[in-house]
Amino acid sequence: MSLRLGDKVPDFSAETTEGVINFYEFLGDGWGVLFSHPADYTPVCTTELGRTALLKAEFEKRNVKVLAVSIDPLEKHLGWRNDINETQNCTVDFPIIADENKNVATLYDMIHPNASATATVRSLFIIGPDKLLKLFITYPASTGRNFYEVLRVIDSLQLTAKHSVATPADWKQGDDVIVVPSISTEDAIKKFEKGVKEIKPYLRYTAQPE
Repeated sequence: MSLRLGDKVPDFSAETTEGVINFYEFLGDGWGVLFSHPADYTPVCTTELGRTALLKAEFEKRNVKVLAVSIDPLEKHLGWRNDINETQNCTVDFPIIADENKNVATLYDMIHPNASATATVRSLFIIGPDKLLKLFITYPASTGRNFYEVLRVIDSLQLTAKHSVATPADWKQGDDVIVVPSISTEDAIKKFEKGVKEIKPYLRYTAQPE
């Protein structure tokens, strides 16, 4: 199955390091990040799960739940989790899915045969409270993900879901945002009390609404 932006993501039940979960129930009415790993006991993956654990408070304040997945068995996950905690000075307490039957990997198209016929690539999915796919990124096995960028994207998605704005290149929390083209400049001036700066008729900035 090939997922596209705006698609409803597949639900599933799976065995994890935190017990058996149902994906939709686990997410509840919040946001979710599902990210896959080629294998346990690999160096890049170890740093990624450690970084995610260290950013726990950042995900929580955004109402985001995280899950990792690889096709290794649960027992192997549990041993690897101990190594992650030891080497990354963290506590991994989010679920790591044991996807031995490749159910989740298949549902989310995480196996790319030209990269590896068996291992999952480094895919990451951001899912909204409506269970629709908001973003997906796929990295090669050799490149670790930037989880600060994941948080930045979540900030943008949550902001633009509430307001008629978009975020420009390299935007971060507190920066000015762009007024979406569907709103006229006249209406934008009424809507955004902090003012509107028009660079071009199609390029208008305003202060971040919140």
